[in-house]
Amino acid sequence: MYIFVQGDSACGQRALYTLGMTGIPIVNVSNNCSTGSSALYLAAKHVAGGLVDCVLALGFEKMQRGSLSSNFSDRTSPMDKHIEKMTELYEFSTSPATAQLFGNAGRDYMKKYNVSPDVFAKIAWKNHKHSKNNPNSQFRDEYSLEEIKNSPMIYEPLTKLQCCPTSDGGAAAVIVSESFIQKHPDVKKNAVEILAIEMATDLPSTFDSNDCMRIVGYDMAKRAAQKAYAKAGIKPSDVQVVELHDCFSVNELITYEALGLCEEGKAGELVERGDNTYGGKYVVNPSGGLISKGHPLGATGLAQCAELCWQLRNQADKRQVKGARIGLQHNIGLGGACIVGIYRLATFDKPRVDSKL
Repeated sequence: MYIFVQGDSACGQRALYTLGMTGIPIVNVSNNCSTGSSALYLAAKHVAGGLVDCVLALGFEKMQRGSLSSNFSDRTSPMDKHIEKMTELYEFSTSPATAQLFGNAGRDYMKKYNVSPDVFAKIAWKNHKHSKNNPNSQFRDEYSLEEIKNSPMIYEPLTKLQCCPTSDGGAAAVIVSESFIQKHPDVKKNAVEILAIEMATDLPSTFDSNDCMRIVGYDMAKRAAQKAYAKAGIKPSDVQVVELHDCFSVNELITYEALGLCEEGKAGELVERGDNTYGGKYVVNPSGGLISKGHPLGATGLAQCAELCWQLRNQADKRQVKGARIGLQHNIGLGGACIVGIYRLATFDKPRVDSKL
């Protein structure tokens, strides 16, 4: 078994030695906000490549108070190029840098497609409402749309209730081969198949396009999604349930388009139709998303995976998406990396595509 974790150097060993010291490989992974799904990506590729039969992907985080910032003042930040490009387009303010990046992406979207900031608030309203039914959510309060819009402004158009909180948490997934399942038939009924899991990093367009939507990862997400759909042999319309990276409400909106859930420029219409919640075409972030469930960086990607597994197993209780057969995951880390995963409940009468959870 290999184990992938997030945190300070060798903190994975510190956490896992309490379970027993067996000499197995432990690899510590750090990839900003996409750390958890990066661990999942590496674990799945190890299993799919035949290197191992069973891997634990574990992510955890105890965050410092306040907005995100670099831990090191004596070296260049990995985000310097992204911030520098943003400041060519917008004046840098005293607001948190990540809120500026995503807020400016929202401003670009509003200018390009002539949409109201209310559409971002409606996404946050939806996610806070979803979190009421998630016992693992950091916040379970429901707010009215007016309360969302009138909460303190962090960086226009983003109010406080449209931003993810500082969070502590952990999540894990066990990834195994089909041969492992055949040897352990008791886990077969709950096995979830990874149809595809793909990663993309920044492209030249991130910095060449004069577009903050691309600075925050639009093209990474689009590329990773296209690769995942091709590998899984499905279309976006085949998906029923989605867990995506709504660190800010703006990012959920633009990611609808990057993932192909709607045409470019049509995400606002998707929101207005209710095609991102129960009774609509997709249910996006039934967990409450990062905005309400929380965003402990190292755990987030694995928490998304856990939610989709519960949905596909019909174990999500009051937040269950009826008829959920295909789940889609999107997790992004500025700097940057984006992982897109596609899941279904495993069936053992069809050819295997990738790995099992």
